[in-house]
Amino acid sequence: MGWTWIFTDLQGTPAASLPPAAVLDPFPTQADAETWLGESWRELLDGGVDAVVLYEDERQVYGPMSLHPTA
Repeated sequence: MGWTWIFTDLQGTPAASLPPAAVLDPFPTQADAETWLGESWRELLDGGVDAVVLYEDERQVYGPMSLHPTA
């Protein structure tokens, strides 16, 4: 079992390119995945990722979730 982030644009289309901050290997727990995102979202946003989708194996858990700050 693994938890994986999919990096997308605002429409949910997978990002054409990924910034160096992107982790493609699965995380062992949802908490690990969410902690990593909490620490890395700014770098992802600066690298061209607009939103993320969290998967547990093949099941979509939530998203797309925007990385853009709310006004």
